[in-house]
Amino acid sequence: MSVKKTSGNSPKKPKIIPIWWVYILLGVMLISWNIAERFQQPSAIDKTEFYKLFAQGDIEKIVFVTEGEYSFCEAYVYDSLLQEKPHIKKLKSGGHYRFDLFDGADVKNKIEEIKKTDPEKWKYFEIDDRNQMPSAWDGIIGYILFIALMVGVWMFMMKRMGGGGGAGGQLFNIGKSKAKLFEKNIDVDISFEDVAGLEEAKVEIMEIVDFLKNPKKYTVLGAKIPKGALLVGPPGTGKTLIAKAVAGEAKVPFFSLSGSDFVEMFVGVGASRVRDLFKQAKEKAPCIIFIDEIDAIGRARGQNPSQNSNDERENTLNQLLTEMDGFGDNSGVIIMAATNRAEILDKALLRPGRFDRQIYVDMPDLNERKEIFDVHLSRLKLDDSIDVKFLAKQTPGFSGADIANICNEAALIAARAEKESVTKDDFLAAVDRIIGGLEKKNKIIKPEEKKTIAYHEAGHATVSWMMEYASPLIKVTIVPRGKSLGAAWYLPEERQITTKNQMFHEMCATLGGRAAEEIMFGEISTGALSDLEKVTKQAQAIVTIYGLNERIGNVSYYDSTGRGEYSFGKPYSERTAQIIDEEISKVIEEAYVVAKNVLIENKDKLTTLAEELLEKEVIFNEDLVKIFGIKPGNDIPEPETKKVEVAEIETTEETKVLSESEIVIESEVEDETPTSKIEEPKTEENNA
Repeated sequence: MSVKKTSGNSPKKPKIIPIWWVYILLGVMLISWNIAERFQQPSAIDKTEFYKLFAQGDIEKIVFVTEGEYSFCEAYVYDSLLQEKPHIKKLKSGGHYRFDLFDGADVKNKIEEIKKTDPEKWKYFEIDDRNQMPSAWDGIIGYILFIALMVGVWMFMMKRMGGGGGAGGQLFNIGKSKAKLFEKNIDVDISFEDVAGLEEAKVEIMEIVDFLKNPKKYTVLGAKIPKGALLVGPPGTGKTLIAKAVAGEAKVPFFSLSGSDFVEMFVGVGASRVRDLFKQAKEKAPCIIFIDEIDAIGRARGQNPSQNSNDERENTLNQLLTEMDGFGDNSGVIIMAATNRAEILDKALLRPGRFDRQIYVDMPDLNERKEIFDVHLSRLKLDDSIDVKFLAKQTPGFSGADIANICNEAALIAARAEKESVTKDDFLAAVDRIIGGLEKKNKIIKPEEKKTIAYHEAGHATVSWMMEYASPLIKVTIVPRGKSLGAAWYLPEERQITTKNQMFHEMCATLGGRAAEEIMFGEISTGALSDLEKVTKQAQAIVTIYGLNERIGNVSYYDSTGRGEYSFGKPYSERTAQIIDEEISKVIEEAYVVAKNVLIENKDKLTTLAEELLEKEVIFNEDLVKIFGIKPGNDIPEPETKKVEVAEIETTEETKVLSESEIVIESEVEDETPTSKIEEPKTEENNA
């Protein structure tokens, strides 16, 4: 987001020297003063050394000084001797020596005895007595300067920890709001026209903006402006982009900050910053406050059993709740916030009167993806063969951020190949690169392993092709990419609901790789790690979440609030847990048996596909049609697709989930031992 600069005719503000420079100057002065004082002070010697110097005739004058109850003697050296006797110059500091006196009369008597040995030698020698008041200024000034230096260093460190600020650093501004203010007279170069897709979200947001521009249109009917709007949706869908568009469209003061800006290491700072933020907002009303990632401070209270009795985050949330809708008047201040974890937010924060509207920003559909591609492709130099609708169909379930990444990656691939424009193949390569990883052409694979990988991927392809409800396949490859040694790429249809048969057929296709290994080689390998992880999560969802298991019945143990993670127990008994384990295993084994039967019935086609894979390394949809014929169910028009799922084989890291329904890549990867247990699957709500 770019902000245009104001006119250059405005008077220049006088430069203000930061106060910490003053403290640095004071510190330098203190150090210099101490050095100079130490240089001018006499060197301390004992009386024996003094008598030795005196006997040599090097002492010109001594002064007996009485300072209150303290007495000392200062002995001055002849200036002419400093050059003649280098040892005196080395010992000398400030031109004279000093030693403490306990009995001045004894020293005087000793001097007189030495003088009697050669009176002519000491005829110019002088003795003087001086009484002076004790001076406390030296110690006081040094102490004050030392304290000033320490305060300056502390303020400098506070400024660094506080992150900038004006004169005085952050010492007195630690409780001030960190919100960035966009004034109404500043033109923000973004509007709703720059936001592609998200039509439903824009309608609700534009109504709030219109209320700020034309309040009489609503107030004449008795309507009140909504006090808050919460943008909810997966990462990368454009929640913050909508907020930027609001800043450009509303033409009112716009405060922007993140939820983490309230959090500080000092107790009470979060609540203080909330108070200061709303104080500034009320002075600028009507205005908009936008809090990005509000879950940083908005998490439900009392859910963390290990939290302290005085939780700073909860204090900040309590102050935010009070400011949004409490006893105080808050008219003219609209709160906008964004999060992708709305289920963990405190219920008091979501009630009407605080966030009146929850606007769900979903993954873009086919038409919205086309609009997003149009925005990002306008910056690229494209080949004439580019079909935007084709690209939109190849990226189902991708977010706006994913599409922007694909366009940039395609341009980088084209530049790497020294092309004059970005072609269709560059975009397809970019999709493969982002989802599957970088292609490893030089990876060494033994012939036996390569054959196993080929039959594994051919098993996925065969079962998915023969099962009616399994996702249609795009291509099969045994070229290593990322951690995968091979992959089968599918393009699932875009569904709003999923039946048990559809889920079961997907499980069969996922287990087709391991089943093919057992049928063809009589043994199984570790290449199906991610396959097993995926089918286990699917079986858990069938049994414990969606209520699709006959033995468990119409029961769901899914916690939509996300608070179950703080619980030490399960929402079912030990007996039910045993039944759940048995049913999950039963569903998976049934799918495995079905996959084996399909492969046994089509063993010749499986072999043909595997041999062709070993020869070509990559096989596409049209090649499968030649081997298997038309896929069952493909004689009817296909619905629009929703995203390619990637299910990699044998990787210890979770496959990248680009959305709840995604490109499935059934892949075989290198042998690794998993170290983390499988988590319960995340589900999307059924809005049918």
